[in-house]
Amino acid sequence: MAVIPVAIAGAPYEVRIQAGVLARAGEHCRPFLRKDRVSVITDENVAGQWRQTVAASFDAAGIRSEWLVLPAGESTKSWEHLARTVDWLLEQEVERKDRIVALGGGVIGDLTGFAASIVKRGCGFIQIPTTLLAQVDSSVGGKTAINTPAGKNLVGAFHQPALVLADPLALDTLPLRDVRAGYAEVVKYGLIDDPAFFQWCEAHGASVLAGDHAAREYAIAHSVAAKARIVAADEKETAGVRALLNLGHTFGHALEAETGFSDRLLHGEGVALGMVLAARFSARQGMMSGEDAQRVVAHIGAVGLPASLLALGLTCNGRQLADHMLHDKKMDAGTLPFLLMRGIGQTFLANDVDLADVAAFLDEELTPP
Repeated sequence: MAVIPVAIAGAPYEVRIQAGVLARAGEHCRPFLRKDRVSVITDENVAGQWRQTVAASFDAAGIRSEWLVLPAGESTKSWEHLARTVDWLLEQEVERKDRIVALGGGVIGDLTGFAASIVKRGCGFIQIPTTLLAQVDSSVGGKTAINTPAGKNLVGAFHQPALVLADPLALDTLPLRDVRAGYAEVVKYGLIDDPAFFQWCEAHGASVLAGDHAAREYAIAHSVAAKARIVAADEKETAGVRALLNLGHTFGHALEAETGFSDRLLHGEGVALGMVLAARFSARQGMMSGEDAQRVVAHIGAVGLPASLLALGLTCNGRQLADHMLHDKKMDAGTLPFLLMRGIGQTFLANDVDLADVAAFLDEELTPP
């Protein structure tokens, strides 16, 4: 088992990564639970695959599990389902020192974590992520949120989990498209500040997607360790360090908004294309070499992720896409910081980007050759 500490001041926890850990979830969670029952929140897809296994593991640990099963999909990160979740937790008589369990991907983790942050002014929770995106990114670091009509993740809280259990075997049950979407967040860690890891991705990314368990465990553990280091240095994104984790997200969130936060573009696909656009915009501005930008485009495309804005078939223009960015939660005094690159593994925060330049660039990307 790989055990990676997340050294958050006042709220440290571990991420435990091991094939088969879902079948022993109860054993791992038991020391964190004060009662002989636990509230578990999941979605319909995950429940169909893993509810029986996880419930049996709690039974074996002497814990009765109560389940709330929500619809699957990004639309579940909403006011409606937040209210439903909070009401259910109150019906379960959850107390402040209790810990609820989020079993699922990023949607369930974000929604459950946010609900935990506000029930009784804050109770604890445990993350059991079942998608690659959640295992390498959203389950670690304590960002929790829901979406609103104005944009993605605009209502939420920083609320750290007490424990994260990641089982690479859970990825075997996922559609390849979902694994690819999660892989975008793996590549991101190489592009931020680890060119050697990006090179590893170029060599082994196909194996990760093909189901190689050793490659998957390495990718998850390396990604979690990278995120843990960044989050420990800047938990609430006030020092500018944690902002690096948003590489690809400003462009990506705008694309998700334009496509209605739907299955037309999964979050990880938006991030992948967002990183392509960040690289191409960086090269267009003379910050990054065209050769390095092309490496980003080539690898994203080679693993089957979207690498061309034109291929999305959008009917908007660059200005309309840029307008979505005005609702980005990173807006500060009317300025939107952008994550750009000087090279592979050389991401930086730019505070002087003109949205008019971004809109013009996006118009170019939307124009057929």
